[in-house]
Amino acid sequence: MKMHPKLKDSFKTAKALKIISGLNNFDSKRVLAVVKAAEAGGATFVDIAADPSLVKLVRQETSLPICVSAVDPQKFVTAVEAGADLIEIGNFDSFYAEGRYFDGDEVLALTKATRSLLPKITLSVTVPHILPADEQVKLAKELVAAGADLIQTEGGTSSQPTSPGVLGLIEKAAPTLAAAYNISAAVSVPVICASGLSSATIPMAIAAGATGVGVGSAINKLNDPIAMVATVRALAEALSATNSKQIQV
Repeated sequence: MKMHPKLKDSFKTAKALKIISGLNNFDSKRVLAVVKAAEAGGATFVDIAADPSLVKLVRQETSLPICVSAVDPQKFVTAVEAGADLIEIGNFDSFYAEGRYFDGDEVLALTKATRSLLPKITLSVTVPHILPADEQVKLAKELVAAGADLIQTEGGTSSQPTSPGVLGLIEKAAPTLAAAYNISAAVSVPVICASGLSSATIPMAIAAGATGVGVGSAINKLNDPIAMVATVRALAEALSATNSKQIQV
């Protein structure tokens, strides 16, 4: 597996910032707005839906590495042919509102099927937060053995903060922070802490063992391009301020 140089460097120093437009977001204008804000704000890479036309469009507008997300291995093939730099099995939380959940066996099967189709592409896989902590760790190990190059956590959609201010932001991030702590101690590949993070909790994600972070709704739900860039910049600055951590990738 050959990782994009920009990604490799950022994961080595625990400074990888992924901005997510959404697995089910096929609105080209919205996706481009997120991508442009990500680049202007200092993000490391972007995560978009695994759609070939979308990949080609985004490739014309940014020099950032492009990750594509899906839960269908076949979609990755055409997206990679269109120019995607890496792929992500995940963004599962976009399905939870529909009552669609992914268990460990299904995620592992998707990983094996994807790796058989694309043996060399950088592969990130999300560990579902609905699993108990010990099962998350077990699955993460199995995913790495099956060919995952990156592991991503989630959990922001399940948390229900009751406190205002920073304490509420910590409550929101608690599930994904806990997952990052447990999983990073068990696997040797980079861990991306994602879902429910903010500039206040990004340093906590790195302290928990993550070497990168992913942020979606805090950016893609905004309508003002200036506010989007400012939010990405605040996230990047929070990440840059954390202590450097070296990891082999």
